[in-house]
Amino acid sequence: MTQLQGRRALVTGGSRGIGAAIALALADGGADVAITYGRSAERAAGIVRAIEAKGRKAVAIEADAGDPAAIRQSIETAVEALGGLEILVNNAAIATYATIAEVSAETIDELFAINVRGPILASQAAMRYLPKGGRIVTIGSGGADRIVGDTGTIYFMTKSALQSFTRGLARELGPRDVTVNLVQPGSTDTEMNPADGPFSDFQRSLIPLGRYGTPEDVAAAVAFLASPAARHISGAILNVDGGQLT
Repeated sequence: MTQLQGRRALVTGGSRGIGAAIALALADGGADVAITYGRSAERAAGIVRAIEAKGRKAVAIEADAGDPAAIRQSIETAVEALGGLEILVNNAAIATYATIAEVSAETIDELFAINVRGPILASQAAMRYLPKGGRIVTIGSGGADRIVGDTGTIYFMTKSALQSFTRGLARELGPRDVTVNLVQPGSTDTEMNPADGPFSDFQRSLIPLGRYGTPEDVAAAVAFLASPAARHISGAILNVDGGQLT
């Protein structure tokens, strides 16, 4: 479990759920890890302690995922705290559900600011530091390929935009030997979508494996894409969804 030894990573939105699992998985692989958080300072501190307990360096950075200046500063802070940066995981996101008939302009702007502009600006700021062999992994959603229901259209639009972003950035950074990939979770057991929630039985009925994924399932995919074993994978979309999109 030392495939990431000597690597330094930043996971945006890493204080809870999938982001926290990713941060811990990268630390398990030997990486030093910085995380950003918005309001969960106590949780972020807990993740830092958990990473440090694994013998790795860790830092929590408060940053508004919708604020361009805060996003850029979080990259600078992570680089300074860790001494460099080889891995960026764009995980920070929000989910707001409304029909197109009812969604407000403010909600649309917020979804795109955090879910689309955020990863773009974080990647832009990180590019100057990523060396040969660097990694950018973004967390999307299986809903980008299959919309179920009538209230998630705008949210899933933001996730589908990450597909084009990933493919284009992979071409742009390929000559530098930096890979760029997208992980699309399906129904995953988090606070936002618990496996015992009101819509969980319906979601399970769509999954060939018949069960929700866990944050650790998604984190394992990210850790693989960040590892040397994935050095020839770039511009890829990896679904971690129990076959939900089949």
